[in-house]
Amino acid sequence: MLKRALTDVIAKSAKKMPVITLIGPRQSGKTTLVRGTFPDKAYFSLENPTNREAARSDPEGVLARFPQGVIFDEVQRAPDLLSYIQVAVDEDDTPGRFVLTGSQNFLLMQTVSQTLAGRTALFTLLPFSIRELAQMDPVDPRRPTLVNEGTEPTTELWQTLWTGLYPRIHDKGLDPDRWLADYHRTYVERDVRDVLKVMDIDGFERFIRLAAARTGQELNYASLAADAGISQPTARQWMTTLRVSSLVTLLPPHHQNYRKRLRKRPKLHFLDTGLACYLLGIHSSQVLENHPLRGAIFESFVVSELTKAFVHQGLEAPLFHWRDATGHEVDVIIDLGDRLVPVEIKASVTLGSHVFDGLRWWTGIGANPTTGGILVHGGKAHHKQDGFSVRPWWIW
Repeated sequence: MLKRALTDVIAKSAKKMPVITLIGPRQSGKTTLVRGTFPDKAYFSLENPTNREAARSDPEGVLARFPQGVIFDEVQRAPDLLSYIQVAVDEDDTPGRFVLTGSQNFLLMQTVSQTLAGRTALFTLLPFSIRELAQMDPVDPRRPTLVNEGTEPTTELWQTLWTGLYPRIHDKGLDPDRWLADYHRTYVERDVRDVLKVMDIDGFERFIRLAAARTGQELNYASLAADAGISQPTARQWMTTLRVSSLVTLLPPHHQNYRKRLRKRPKLHFLDTGLACYLLGIHSSQVLENHPLRGAIFESFVVSELTKAFVHQGLEAPLFHWRDATGHEVDVIIDLGDRLVPVEIKASVTLGSHVFDGLRWWTGIGANPTTGGILVHGGKAHHKQDGFSVRPWWIW
């Protein structure tokens, strides 16, 4: 079992809080993580129909079985159980008493916020990061200007992006195309029906594939809805479902107004490029390397790695994008409160002077105190150039 960056964070939190809640997309490794972190704790899976029925019909009786605490896996299957856990921890708030996991959805998040506020530490687990896969120590994402050395991955760039980073693919050496097809089918046919009660599965299938074609781009709901043949409110609702399921993230525009007429649309990124490739019908790394969307998919990969660097330390990812009305843009702005770090992302290996144009423009804006920035690219070069830090795709 590969160690996850969240392991030590969760273990430390369990010494202070009575409930630990771990959410994230299906197959991100939640069960493996909590069972490995708390090997002596009883385990109760609510995916098991018998266990689920017991939790729904006799929640007090189920809790009475585990006076020393328990791991409740996929707790969204019996959301009313959370109210009884609230009562139990109000009577006995022993740290680390309950560990809950759940596939992130509206019902679970709403119930947790209503019943366990102040009683639980909430964490999100995404698929592997490059550093986790290589078993390198996690880095502090709040210090991104420091160079975080890393070992070059054993697989090349486009193979890595096409395969994606879901743990089971790597743990079992599975065919990514086959596994992701099954994963998508399960997600659409099971989770979407459960969360949204969607009857138009074909419509949602069109929607998610069209969304994948917009990864790395500003999100225009009117255009997406029209192409999918649905209303704008439906498109927004379905996009929120993808976000809450941790399949995509939306980078909001950075609002610090160094210039007027800033663009205000968020930027859409799929959090696993393997899943995005499957949805786009890209069935090999060779096809991806020459695909028109290779640059956008590479950008989403880097954004995903940045997001994991924060959330796998139990932190919110303060990531934004910036673009003005004249077309000048910076792919990512990391807002660390006391400073802003601009990040430009280029899939190219050769770095001409023009690749720094966005960073130069943004840092040159009047009243902007930021100097320097980071350029992440698809090659192996790792150095300083034109006052900016140049990093290969696997270093963060």
